[in-house]
Amino acid sequence: MDVKRQKRIFFTISGALVGIAGVILMARLLSAQPSVGNGYEFDAITATVVGGTSFTGGSGNVGYMLIGSIIVGLINNILNLLNVSTQYQMIIKGILIAGAVIIDIQTKGNKSES
Repeated sequence: MDVKRQKRIFFTISGALVGIAGVILMARLLSAQPSVGNGYEFDAITATVVGGTSFTGGSGNVGYMLIGSIIVGLINNILNLLNVSTQYQMIIKGILIAGAVIIDIQTKGNKSES
């Protein structure tokens, strides 16, 4: 397998999808501000960790990450509907990440003991 070729393909696909997402967001907001996506990286990390990918390395699953993205999206929507301020939303997401990391550490600890 040609690793360099695979990397090029995946980076090209990733770049194309990011471009499409940017155009969709720009159309939705009717604006092209460079700072409009600030904070989305935290949502991406939260969705990945909630989806089961470990911070300490190892493996992840795209399907579970998709489920994590849906969960984080639902939480964001619920918090927005409840008029929770942005600062508290970030705190709640941080608690969610901490909980997922604690569960991951507990699970890995139990697997190594058996």
